[in-house]
Amino acid sequence: MLTQAVESYLAIRRAVGFELRTEGHLLHSFALFAEARGEQLVCPKTAIDWAGLGSSPPQRARRLGVVIRFAHYLRAEDQRHKIPPEGVFGSQTRPRPVPYIFSPEQIRQVIAVASRLNTGDPLLPHAYSTLFGLLSCTGLRVSEAIKLRCQDVTVDGIIVRESKFRKTRLVPLHTTAEAKLERYLVLRQHLAPAADDHLFVSQQGRPLRYSAVAWRFQTILKTIGLDSPPTGRHPTLHSLRHYAESRTMPSNDLNSQQINLFPLVNSA
Repeated sequence: MLTQAVESYLAIRRAVGFELRTEGHLLHSFALFAEARGEQLVCPKTAIDWAGLGSSPPQRARRLGVVIRFAHYLRAEDQRHKIPPEGVFGSQTRPRPVPYIFSPEQIRQVIAVASRLNTGDPLLPHAYSTLFGLLSCTGLRVSEAIKLRCQDVTVDGIIVRESKFRKTRLVPLHTTAEAKLERYLVLRQHLAPAADDHLFVSQQGRPLRYSAVAWRFQTILKTIGLDSPPTGRHPTLHSLRHYAESRTMPSNDLNSQQINLFPLVNSA
């Protein structure tokens, strides 16, 4: 019964856009744990015992929170389900570390070094410098940027398709970012004419992979001396997103929902 209830609960939430990969795995684990005890209803003691199997306090709190939400769903139709108490294992969220915020000069250095990478592939320096510049002026997630297709670059901005929560959105671009992308697209067509329609590719036509992008980025940070900053806060690829968010200001036209984006820095 609980396993079937888990399937129903997940199907309803996924239908409205939630992926619930980890939560689905946890709920199936809880259902099997409870059914092994001969239980077909949510029982607070069983939920706490199962959640207590987590390897750390935040994980135990998260496991219990998953069951609490599930219990609320079930109890709406069957009052025999009991809702476990909150706070048994403390908070399920860890304090977020203070993000590293690049300075404009550091962004210029990152893009400049990327444009001079000695990779043996004439397209990669242009791909990386354009990618890092795009991340720093739009706040795109790295996973979103490397999934972009050429047709996603439009006169109105960049179309990010089915990103987090399966939503599609339009990201407007500063004119300097548009110009940089146009130059990159010309080079891409010249150097990799047989590539598929991914925006960022190597000369062989292979799309850039996250692991390769992260490695190149760390190499660049080491080159410019930012791999061990004195503040103790280490920059990461996600720091480019933080930089963009720190530089954006809402437009005065509230109806347009536009953002005044910091222009893409021209690489050397």
